[in-house]
Amino acid sequence: MPVILKTILLLTIANVFMSFAWYAHLKNLSQKPWIIAALVSWGIASVEYLFQVPANRMGFTVMSLAQLKILQEVITLAVFLPFAVIYMHQPLKLDFLWAGLCLMGAVYFMFRT
Repeated sequence: MPVILKTILLLTIANVFMSFAWYAHLKNLSQKPWIIAALVSWGIASVEYLFQVPANRMGFTVMSLAQLKILQEVITLAVFLPFAVIYMHQPLKLDFLWAGLCLMGAVYFMFRT
């Protein structure tokens, strides 16, 4: 498997964990003290780093730091959209499309040669 595909796969897995770490407590632990939510989120985020760190190390062998960051942002939005709509029951808005189009522009400028 090419390095860039491995990087994308690992970053996608990392983003799934991070979405849950950052936002799932708003739905699942809203009645608990914030410290409980923070500790649970920290536990989830620690698993995220097991995917994020190797992804960044691999990706940095074939991409610049700026390219790696833009790739991360695109993956973040791609993971966040279904997370927000399906898991958190947020409405699907055109703003997601506009944000995605802006990120496509960023990808173009970062990856053009």
